[in-house]
Amino acid sequence: MTARVPIGIVMNGVTGRMGYRQHLVRSLLAIREQGGLPLRGGGRLWPELVLVGRNEAKLRDVAARHGLTEWSTDLDAALARPDVSIYFDAQVTSEREKAIGLAIAAGKHIYTEKPTATTLSGAVDLARAADAAGVRHGVVQDKLFLPGLRKLDRLVRGGFFGRILSVRGEFGYWVFEGDWQQAQRPSWNYRSADGGGIAVDMFPHWHYVLEQIFAPVRAVTAHITTHIPRRWDEDGQPYDATADDAAYAIFELDGGIVAQVNSSWAVRVNRDELVEFQVDGTEGSAVAGLRRCRVQHRASTPKPVWNPDLPVTDDFRSQWQEVPDNEVYDNGFKEQWEMFLRHVAEDAPYTWDLWAGARGVQLAELGLQSAREGRRVEVGELTA
Repeated sequence: MTARVPIGIVMNGVTGRMGYRQHLVRSLLAIREQGGLPLRGGGRLWPELVLVGRNEAKLRDVAARHGLTEWSTDLDAALARPDVSIYFDAQVTSEREKAIGLAIAAGKHIYTEKPTATTLSGAVDLARAADAAGVRHGVVQDKLFLPGLRKLDRLVRGGFFGRILSVRGEFGYWVFEGDWQQAQRPSWNYRSADGGGIAVDMFPHWHYVLEQIFAPVRAVTAHITTHIPRRWDEDGQPYDATADDAAYAIFELDGGIVAQVNSSWAVRVNRDELVEFQVDGTEGSAVAGLRRCRVQHRASTPKPVWNPDLPVTDDFRSQWQEVPDNEVYDNGFKEQWEMFLRHVAEDAPYTWDLWAGARGVQLAELGLQSAREGRRVEVGELTA
């Protein structure tokens, strides 16, 4: 029997939807179900989990549901354990910076959801502190592991587009206000004091998607607003929505690429997937979503003619070709967890660190500044 190599992980925020579903169940418990993570030198890395949160009843329920015995509402005590190597954070954004700071001070490696902090200065401070402490650190970049975007990345790397001209992204869906139908997102998302807001949430995502697949972002022009000013919380109580629920942005990238990305929790979906990116280049175009990716090469591009006096006879969607999977896609969160675990255990390469997280926070902060001041804002370099 292959020997197990235990690695202790404090998981903070697993009672929330993302922390529970994607990080606990579909990532770390899935790694355990497959017998652990195979290591180069033999043996299998075995995550030993310590669940942490503020609600004792919810923690006890999650632990019992999955046969876990280690849980606590005392973060300091969990971080003091010598058998713990990694601290993971998926809690409410407003609590993240302080908790990661404590984990760094305790000498733990850091793996965290984004945004890493509510301000750029806070995100940079965390990155500097982690570097100074000599701990490994990583930030979740889950959109890069979506099958649709992996196919899109493959097209970019293969030169399919020729010179890329533009990227157009549409993300969002209608989040119910909570009065006559229960909201499908937590109410803290719509309170700025709790770190809510779609710009703070989604701009870090768009930053790493644009930077990693296309080119670095050099400027942003944004209009950010709150379309639905009154919502109802989990207890059915009305509250004022103080955080933005829609952001309309133009990002200027290296090489003259223009990216337009709309993000909204006040939009009804009329597209194939909840997020889609259309990329247009001199040699071809593509439309990528969560799983699908379709292309149209210049040689097969039709020649529509504008004529409002006649009904449209072209079936434009049928003129695109599906990009094949060509590989089996595992859960993206799990794949990234495996990469970070190997980074800690085997010194395997890992590029999405707290500095990458800080650049995402920077873009969100500059987007909010652009909207507030009504102008284009350049994105400067971050330095250690």
